[in-house]
Amino acid sequence: MDKIYIEGLEVQSLIGVYDWERDATQRLLVDIVLFSDLSTPATSDDVKDTLNYAEVADAVTAVAAHSKFALIEALALAMIRQIFKQFPVQKITLKLSKPDILPTAQNVAVEFTRERNEE
Repeated sequence: MDKIYIEGLEVQSLIGVYDWERDATQRLLVDIVLFSDLSTPATSDDVKDTLNYAEVADAVTAVAAHSKFALIEALALAMIRQIFKQFPVQKITLKLSKPDILPTAQNVAVEFTRERNEE
C-alpha cells in the first residue's frame, strides 16, 4: 500500500491533566502516515485524484484547536477518527508528541495505528 507522510505538523491544544496545563494551549507535534492507493494520481498527475494533504493537516489542526482532552491518547484517537471521517484512507499511523512537558526529556509521545474498520 502507498503512503503519504505529514511530519512535524505543529498544532495548539488545551491538553493536560494538571491545573497549570489547563491555563493556556500547548504546542504539540503530529506525524501522520496515510495509507492509500496512489496509483491513479501517480499515472494521471492530477491533484484531484490524490489525497489533499493540506486539507488533512487543516482537519487535524482543527481537532486540536477545539479539543479539551486531558490525555494525548484521547486527542490522537480523535484526530484519527476525523481523518477517517473526511478522507478515503485505508490505514493511519499517527504519532502525537508533547515536546515541552518534561524538563529532562526532549519529547513525550503516543503512537496509534488504526485501519478504517478498527477506528
